[in-house]
Amino acid sequence: MPSSQKKSMITSIPRANIAHIFLRSGLLNLPNILTLSRIAIIPIVLATFFFDSPAMRWTAVSLFTLAGVTDFFDGYLARRANQVSRLGRFLDPIADKLLVASVLLMLVGFQRVEEWSYIPALVILLREILVSGLREFLAELRVGLPVTKLAKGKTTVQMIALGFLIVGTTLPLVKPIGEVLLWMAALLTLITGYDYLKAGLKHMSGPVQQSAPTPSQTDTSP
Repeated sequence: MPSSQKKSMITSIPRANIAHIFLRSGLLNLPNILTLSRIAIIPIVLATFFFDSPAMRWTAVSLFTLAGVTDFFDGYLARRANQVSRLGRFLDPIADKLLVASVLLMLVGFQRVEEWSYIPALVILLREILVSGLREFLAELRVGLPVTKLAKGKTTVQMIALGFLIVGTTLPLVKPIGEVLLWMAALLTLITGYDYLKAGLKHMSGPVQQSAPTPSQTDTSP
């Protein structure tokens, strides 16, 4: 089938049907709604940076803390109510990375941290890219990359550090404590990133097995 016809078939699907699919399939359960709410909070947190004031900083850290709480409860409720879904497994790590990366970029962009703290911020961002790529590679091999206790500890330190840095100079000593915690998170990031990379390298040796071409790959129609 020509690609133009395929595209027209996809775009002809009513958008209302997408919401219908979500509702009928049970994808919009409470854990997934909590995960989606964490993503929805991100633009509001970022908007507070453009209207800097003590009130806005406290609003931002409150929303950031709320997002961190949903990060715990979405997984807990999904396991407890037996509502673990593929959508949840897909969205949960993405929501975490979007939240952390966006706040880090805003803190650096608005010079809420000292220049020497750009280094741990960069380390954390690069590690997230590395681990995401590694997970995608291993997923093709049907190999899981379980989260370690040290990685969970890194996430906790990282979230506390970002919370302190969002408050910043509103309270004395909060910003320096946040920057020290950010360096600690970066150190844990290097350790856990190395552990993940070492685990992934075990599956990278050997020749690549070529899979049989799919019909779309052999389609010579214009």
